Amino acid sequence: MAPAVYAELRRLAKHYLSSQRANHTLQPTALVHEAYLRLTRQHSVDFRNRAQFVGIAASMMRRILINYARDRKAARRDAASAGLQIESTVAIGSTTVVDLVDLNRALESLGELDPQQEKIVELRFFGGLTVEETADALAIGTATVKRNWATARLWLVDKMKRS
Repeated sequence: MAPAVYAELRRLAKHYLSSQRANHTLQPTALVHEAYLRLTRQHSVDFRNRAQFVGIAASMMRRILINYARDRKAARRDAASAGLQIESTVAIGSTTVVDLVDLNRALESLGELDPQQEKIVELRFFGGLTVEETADALAIGTATVKRNWATARLWLVDKMKRS
């Protein structure tokens, strides 16, 4: 793996996992390796720039983390009688804790209504991209990213409160 690619994947993994509980069992290195394996299986991908690479890597990491959270929820249900506690939540902002599986479900619903907003959330939240990097990756204006980011966050919060 090229050092620059590894460093970027590691940065993404640390960014995402930093919002989870301190004793999370999935480590950044394991997430990086799994994402890299999945990226290398993508034969038709031609990365135009860093933002596009980060976008694709963020999408891969999102899928990995959601699968991991689903597996942990299943393990938690199985282990409930034994008193084990395995979390699959993530902190959004400084106070709100969100279940990853619920977030993914809401994000998929958002994608059915507005695929661009889903991609913006994925790039900003899972990829850690700035507004400018997100605009570059999606070839849209920064004002559009800001507007859609604000709208998507409100929609997701409302959707998750209802479920």
